[in-house]
Amino acid sequence: MTITTFSADKLQELTIKQRTNKLQGEIDRLCVTGGGELILTGGTYCVGSLRLGSHFTLRLAADAKLVFSTDITDYPVVASRWEGASQSVYRACLYGTELQDVQLLGEGIIDGQGVQWWQRFKSSALTYPRPYLCSIENSVHVTIAGLTFKNSPAWTLHPLNCQNVLIDGVTVINPADSPNTDGLDPESCRDVRIMNCQFDVGDDCIAIKAGTEDALTDIPCRNITISNCSMLHGHGGVVLGSEMSGKIQNVVITTCTFVDTDRGIRFKTRRGRGGEISNISVSNIVMDQVLCPVVVNAYYFCGKKGSEKYVWTKEMLQVDTRTPKIKNIDISHLTVTGIQSCVAFIYGLPEAPIENLSLSDSSFCLDSQSQPVAPAMIADAPEFAQAGIFIENTRQNTLRHLKISGAGEAVIHDVHNPGLLTQLT
Repeated sequence: MTITTFSADKLQELTIKQRTNKLQGEIDRLCVTGGGELILTGGTYCVGSLRLGSHFTLRLAADAKLVFSTDITDYPVVASRWEGASQSVYRACLYGTELQDVQLLGEGIIDGQGVQWWQRFKSSALTYPRPYLCSIENSVHVTIAGLTFKNSPAWTLHPLNCQNVLIDGVTVINPADSPNTDGLDPESCRDVRIMNCQFDVGDDCIAIKAGTEDALTDIPCRNITISNCSMLHGHGGVVLGSEMSGKIQNVVITTCTFVDTDRGIRFKTRRGRGGEISNISVSNIVMDQVLCPVVVNAYYFCGKKGSEKYVWTKEMLQVDTRTPKIKNIDISHLTVTGIQSCVAFIYGLPEAPIENLSLSDSSFCLDSQSQPVAPAMIADAPEFAQAGIFIENTRQNTLRHLKISGAGEAVIHDVHNPGLLTQLT
């Protein structure tokens, strides 16, 4: 394997475009000759979008910082997905498609300089959606390990339609008020392992997705394992959806900590998505200062279509291909303190009840000083403080061995839940 090492001081006199061409040329040369490793050592490298290749490793030394340009002309337009819909976007800062065996390694920092992108987004000054910080698509054997990613223009890490993905020991830091800066979004991927990572972001920390009804193809996201990760801030600790039209299946989430996230484990979908979320296991999670530790919301109202009556009406509608389904969810051994709204908010569709959900062997302590607040994004959302479990439109579900302190009634709302087994301590 060929190894090339660059030092920032040797590229300092170049313009951003010249520096980009220099690094891109070396990546292309290594990949054309069968693959290799590019090592960036001491200093800061300011570049535009880089295209990765097969059998290639990019390694950043601990004293190396890869900083991405804020000049829109440094980002070609490519066909991809944006929030689950197929469309043209500005190419990711680090981008690759149809690759085999690609690795991003090291102890350095990758900085997307997102501030200007966020300002452009808020002022509607962009022709296409913002670039992801790293998007690897349609690829196999992808590894990202050890690096710190920060200030992403949009989603930070976005493997799309990839197989055999490892994300290990990665840190993602985006400001709390930065828009759409999810930490990690595996979308329509198979066989993904996420471990030993830390997230402190402005949106969802980890969000598992499978495209929307506006994606050109329905590709499932399945066989995902998340372990030993910590989440600080963010809208949700681990989120499934709302982009789930291709189906999300076989997910294991274990041994993680969530601190000051709006929601802990969060399922979100709505009519129109279709698809399915099924076979999800959540265990051994510690949470503190969360709005609501468990949210399963089939009335998620975000986005252009979220305000349509078809989405928000509580009437029973006809089941068709647009009807999302949620089933076979096992959540156990949660230890939660400082809950600000309610213990759990579980709201299915009357025509497609949430099936076979078990919440068991867990303890919940509510914040005695909290003020009423909505636990989920739903039209006409009820607000709660020091509240127990809200559950409606489910079938054959179980609430067992739950210790709830600081609330009045353990179950505050129980409507249309045939077969609900409740055994609270």
